[in-house]
Amino acid sequence: MGALDLLWMLSKQSLTGLVIGLAISDRYASFVAIKGASMQPTLNPGSSNLFGSLEGDFVLLEKFCLEKYKFSRGDVVIFRSPYERNERFVKRLVALQGDWVSVPGTHDVVKIPEGHCWVEGDNQAPSLDSRLFGPIPLGLMMGRVTHVIWPPKRIGAIERRFPKERVSF
Repeated sequence: MGALDLLWMLSKQSLTGLVIGLAISDRYASFVAIKGASMQPTLNPGSSNLFGSLEGDFVLLEKFCLEKYKFSRGDVVIFRSPYERNERFVKRLVALQGDWVSVPGTHDVVKIPEGHCWVEGDNQAPSLDSRLFGPIPLGLMMGRVTHVIWPPKRIGAIERRFPKERVSF
């Protein structure tokens, strides 16, 4: 009976760990693989081959900021697409509600409405961002990217920066 008792104990501990891990991942933080080149060189995507998921950056997505939408200009955020609920984007938050932002490549200046923000990719050429979508509702935010956690040579905090010359607050 010793082996069955050991197996039962390991099964209970594994299940308990899984439930706790899922609760933490859903509520507080999770790990996300970066896809797409719009945030290069800050974040690098994996290739599309079989082992691509291990080649690109994995980041820590912190979700405490969602409680009262506590974001700062320069944060890197992940949000749901305004048009396709299952699609996620990672971009840099450039302007917050009430700010005025000049749109790159145009002479337009946009005031960010209440409950919205303006996001752009660091690598603007391939980036689908607020230049296309307009201001993004804060309700679409999934969290703030705080650190690169994989690959080991890139482990570290994400720098907070934004184009100050284009934003009035």
